[in-house]
Amino acid sequence: MTHFDTLIKNGTIVDGTRAPRFKGDIGIRDGKVVAMSRTGLPTGTATQVIDATGLVVAPGFIDLHTHYDAQIQWDPYCTLSGWHGVTSLVLGNCGFGFAPVAPENRDRMMLSMSRVEAIPFNAMKQGMLWDWVTFPEWLDTLSRIPKGVNVISYVPIGPVMIWVMGLEEAKRRDPTPVELAEMCRLIEAGMDAGACGWSVQHLGDGFTSIQRDYDGTPMVTDIMSNEVCLAFAEVLRRRGEGHIQITQAQDDIREDLVFVEKLAETSGVPVLFNVVSANNYHPRQSRRLLEWAEKAQAKGNRVYLQAVSVGNELTYTFEDFNLLDGHDDWREVTLGNVEERMLKMQDPARREGLRRDYDVGRMPIATGPIKHFIIKETIKPEHKRYEGMTLQQLGEAQGRHPIDAMLDLVIDERLQTVIFTPPFNDDLELNREIFQSEFTVPGVSDGGAHTKFVTLGRYTTEFIVDFVREKHILELEEAHYRLSCLPAKMAGFVDRGVLAEGRPADVVIYDFEALRSTPAEISHDFPGGDWRRVQRAEGYRYILVNGEVTFKDGECTGATPGKLLRHGQA
Repeated sequence: MTHFDTLIKNGTIVDGTRAPRFKGDIGIRDGKVVAMSRTGLPTGTATQVIDATGLVVAPGFIDLHTHYDAQIQWDPYCTLSGWHGVTSLVLGNCGFGFAPVAPENRDRMMLSMSRVEAIPFNAMKQGMLWDWVTFPEWLDTLSRIPKGVNVISYVPIGPVMIWVMGLEEAKRRDPTPVELAEMCRLIEAGMDAGACGWSVQHLGDGFTSIQRDYDGTPMVTDIMSNEVCLAFAEVLRRRGEGHIQITQAQDDIREDLVFVEKLAETSGVPVLFNVVSANNYHPRQSRRLLEWAEKAQAKGNRVYLQAVSVGNELTYTFEDFNLLDGHDDWREVTLGNVEERMLKMQDPARREGLRRDYDVGRMPIATGPIKHFIIKETIKPEHKRYEGMTLQQLGEAQGRHPIDAMLDLVIDERLQTVIFTPPFNDDLELNREIFQSEFTVPGVSDGGAHTKFVTLGRYTTEFIVDFVREKHILELEEAHYRLSCLPAKMAGFVDRGVLAEGRPADVVIYDFEALRSTPAEISHDFPGGDWRRVQRAEGYRYILVNGEVTFKDGECTGATPGKLLRHGQA
């Protein structure tokens, strides 16, 4: 008689393939699904039995866009993602990472990440192992450390360029032919070691360049030429494997999209484009991207769009906020320490520029219209009356320009005033259109990044709650295909993303009606007691990674069955 390590009984199985759900049992042994039955499997044959009556049983979610490269070294479950049913994820997005990095450049690389991805520097300084130098050595570290999720990694282009050229030269010019050949060799070595492809942020130096270096200048990959990027694409064409993730500028959307499609054509591999979202203020933008992806795919160029499916609201203070960097005036006043920022905010010339931006309605890409910024929390009792006001209302209440009113308020509170920007990607019909396309992948959790501003790692939970249960944009079968099977196929996760015999047992078991994200809260759980904003999940009864339970009713079991998936497989 067949023995199972774990037997999941009487669940509503949604296998990730778009096939209709069915009631049945799943038998797991040695980390894999070894039996699935609609008629039942004998209970006495299992060491552990999970009663899934009334619960959905589905493949674990796959998160393609994270920045947990630092956090995974102190948080094996890569939370928020691990709380929200993610069982596999990709590191090294946007061309950012920590390998290869020479020992003398480690602090500078962490400073870069403290701005461009807003990962707290002190947490990185205390929590990172730094027991590697090269990219293959970094993968060895990932293989060795305890993990509660499976991971694969891109070769991030930024560290490769800096390793070969040095930071200043990489920001000043394109590589020489000899330098370019060495960069391609490093990408080859990374792919040989098990990388899933390479990644890049290519935002230029314009208004879409909202993620910048520690000193406010563009990242090295932002300003590299298209020709250099295409040379890296040739590496993957020669190998016939991998894929590309690109966060691309849209200053000239027609020209920029032509370039991204050229990357797909040159490389012959899938290209994951970031991002598409339901921009309520510019609906034509998302529709244009959807049309472009459809036409590119029809020509055989495998372009996929990664969609921000969860609300893009932000909660922050001006002590460390960085997502206004695409605007010269705002970037200036949000660079430096608290004292430096406060001094610049008081400068009359800088204020004039900020007032002008407000008056002409310039809309920061990441935040929506400035006039809609809301004063969420104040520090001083005399300011409590302003809580809940938009900037426009704040200005009216004081009889002053809204910019002057806000800046004086936050200066008086030493930049501790909490600002909230409401979501502007929640248009129902636009979201419906985005997920009618075969080529959109939900995600962009940015897990591990912008830790004090956003909690996008809840996207998996809210994709089901919002788009399936509440708004009926998608059927449950389609939602699980998008959350698991499609990203697995696109990114090369071998055998993952579906529930089937012989496949790894990455499984979520949840109560459909009880599923939800909890309210946002502050958690001091980073190294050194540093804090972050978090939203946990309710409704997940069990989360299994490679057949082992990592979370039961929201509580961590301490199991770390996650694996480094070199070339997408264990």
